[in-house]
Amino acid sequence: MKSINSVNEFVIRFANTNGTGSASANNMFAKAVFRMGIPVSPRNVFPSNIQGMPTWFDVRVSDKGYLARREGGSDIVVAMNSQSMVADVEHVLPGGYFLYDSTKEIDPSLMRKDITFLGMPISEICLREYTDPRQRQLFKNVIYVGALAALLDMDFDILKGLISDQFRGKEKLIAPNVHALELGYQQATTRFNCPLSITLKSSDQVGSRILIDGNTAAGLGAVYGGATVAGWYPITPSTSVVENYEKYCERLRIDPATGKKNFAVMQAEDELAAIGIAIGGGWNGARSFTATSGPGVSLMTEFLGLAYFAEIPVVLMNVQRAGPSTGMPTRTQQSDITACAYASHGDTKQVLLFPSTPNECFNMSADSFDLAERLQTPIMVMSDLDLGMNDHLTEELSWDDDRTYDRGKVLNAQQLEEVEEFGRYLDVDDDGICYRTYPGTHPEKGIFFTRGTSRDEYAAYTEKGDAYVRNMERLEKKFRTAAEIIPQPQMHEYNSGSKVGVIYYGTTDCAMTETLDILGSKGYSVDAMRIRAFPFGKAVEEFVSSHDQVFVVEQNRDGQMRSLLINELEVDPAKMVKVTHYDGMPITADFISTSILDKIVIKPAKKAKRG
Repeated sequence: MKSINSVNEFVIRFANTNGTGSASANNMFAKAVFRMGIPVSPRNVFPSNIQGMPTWFDVRVSDKGYLARREGGSDIVVAMNSQSMVADVEHVLPGGYFLYDSTKEIDPSLMRKDITFLGMPISEICLREYTDPRQRQLFKNVIYVGALAALLDMDFDILKGLISDQFRGKEKLIAPNVHALELGYQQATTRFNCPLSITLKSSDQVGSRILIDGNTAAGLGAVYGGATVAGWYPITPSTSVVENYEKYCERLRIDPATGKKNFAVMQAEDELAAIGIAIGGGWNGARSFTATSGPGVSLMTEFLGLAYFAEIPVVLMNVQRAGPSTGMPTRTQQSDITACAYASHGDTKQVLLFPSTPNECFNMSADSFDLAERLQTPIMVMSDLDLGMNDHLTEELSWDDDRTYDRGKVLNAQQLEEVEEFGRYLDVDDDGICYRTYPGTHPEKGIFFTRGTSRDEYAAYTEKGDAYVRNMERLEKKFRTAAEIIPQPQMHEYNSGSKVGVIYYGTTDCAMTETLDILGSKGYSVDAMRIRAFPFGKAVEEFVSSHDQVFVVEQNRDGQMRSLLINELEVDPAKMVKVTHYDGMPITADFISTSILDKIVIKPAKKAKRG
């Protein structure tokens, strides 16, 4: 049998039971690889119940920087769950390795001849070493990480350092965890020929990048963006956005003189109330936000329409999951595009931002509050479960301490005194954006009702058709203004002059470099553009018009971004080709490249050599 031979290029799968504490140990393995300077991408695939069902934790290691999920199977599987043993054995690629708990004999029918089985009596070791049942369960996970250190030739001191970091302030837990690591390491060196043909070697490919999940970055971005009010209702996978916001506020938003909190986090009775709190804060001059996922967006739609029509700044962070209805709560998708772009009844258009990395989650989260106040409208940051809940390699988060917040067109009392006649919905600058005041700014001027019914330029209730039309046309003008100031699309480095283009957004970016390399290896080169926001600006329109065939790659069934492009740009649907992936797992480069090659009708220009 020929074994897989590779250094710093492999996929390892951990097969565990939900609720056994395995994610912490599996994360420790991924972070150890990261600290060795090797690019790594961990993904936790877990069920929506609390505990007891199979869960998988996939880690892709790639010195080349290919960090999207890989098709096919794994080079190594660590199997700790008898429920999923059959599927886990099948998931190992020929020539790969299967590390399992041999306390109980494995079914002989599972013993494939084209992979190497590595049996280690992990449960037996724990029974011998520990008396506490919970310790026996938890230290199983640490023991197999120690074994991997020997099998893959990892830097053992890095693992010890990670344990010290994890239990800082709880020193009594450090020694038992290090002991469990050493048990696994010793067992592996005694039982197997170490290292395997798949190994790790310290590298310098990580550079200054960090490993962080998108929800943590978004929560921190809200702090730096000046948010002081969060109204929320817990829902997977967005809950940790507000949890992280509150955690960082407890460190950064406490008045040192009085000890009082300079922020408010309010858990509401449902999603409708949560966004109502945020809109109320925005109306009153606070930077306010909520976080939710698809089912929450459905409930928030009525209030989103109110904020759009009454022109109140508010931020909604939507961490998308698989729908419709309850769908698959712990699986990823980009399936809320249409629902959010046209959220609410009537002629409503909302502003969307599409982060692709935790760094962009941080920056777009912070920037969204400037945009909301400048445009006086809801801003939705469209993350997804893969980005939000998994650690990703990303550029360091940075902040300019000299930066000032853009509060938009807000008049103070003195400015109101100088205005002859204030009109809340009067377009003075011909950009669709009106001037506003904070409640209580002036005893007479600036007072207005905020209502979801039609009004004239001076906020007086009216049902006159011409006044309604003027207001709706002004809102459309504001939408066009938004297209000029929101994040612009990003062209990929592969600019070939081809008549074939690829449009993508969000976490699909993770697979795109590898996709274009696969296409290039087959003699194809295409232009690729990542959409970063909606509404679409001139750059998107020009990209579509300059290509004869445009593939729109997205993670939903119906090609929602494609429909949005066709509808907003009024382009020929025939030239816009769907590439859709929606099984709940992150999209892969193999899937994208195969789909493009299957559907391409125009011979693209061959990839130019780089000089």
